[in-house]
Amino acid sequence: MMRNISCFLLVAICLGFVTKMDAQHKRYAIQNGFGIQGGLTQFDIITDNFTTKANTGWIGGLSAYVDIPHKWYNVSYVIQLSENSLDVGASPSGLSESEFVEYKMLTAQMGLLMHAKLANRYLTLDFGPMLQYNGELEQKDKTKGNYIINGYNNLLVGDLTEISQFNVDGVVGITAGFDNLRLRAHYIYGFTNILNKLNDQQLDVDGNSSGKFKGNQSMLAFSVFFLF
Repeated sequence: MMRNISCFLLVAICLGFVTKMDAQHKRYAIQNGFGIQGGLTQFDIITDNFTTKANTGWIGGLSAYVDIPHKWYNVSYVIQLSENSLDVGASPSGLSESEFVEYKMLTAQMGLLMHAKLANRYLTLDFGPMLQYNGELEQKDKTKGNYIINGYNNLLVGDLTEISQFNVDGVVGITAGFDNLRLRAHYIYGFTNILNKLNDQQLDVDGNSSGKFKGNQSMLAFSVFFLF
């Protein structure tokens, strides 16, 4: 249901934008279209509360774009879905050996991007805001739910699932290629505290002096873009 609503909003915004451009007195060869992307991600959470390590995932999405030849920029509206992985340091109860426990997180993002032309439309600097809805952190190995998070006496791997699910991101990156095929590298940083919901759960933080839970997501997305 959420995915359908997002698609309807995207179509409505794009139609409004195109109508406005056609209504101008001076006409330009403005090109409108859409694209499909797919690729890989590298995801991490920047935090002082845990020991984390970036892990890989996948990303896919749709984009509606407007190529404006008389401006220094182009515009696109993006909806993308990804499954990201994250490693957090933990150790079995009663043992000193530490290892990384893997979590996964599903993410839906919708953004408005500006594309500054570095070499016409074939090489652009991309930037803009993005709204994000993500699922909870989910353990990939359910048998490690009782592992203790590094730096704590009693905080368990299974305690870290309910993180904040609505977040605001910023995007910057590069897109390069030809009319119908382009490569894209984007860095997506979370401005909001993705761990904030953990502060409301009265978790046992004995043994750690880092204070309240605070973390910002850090995502690299490398994708191939097919334009139509």
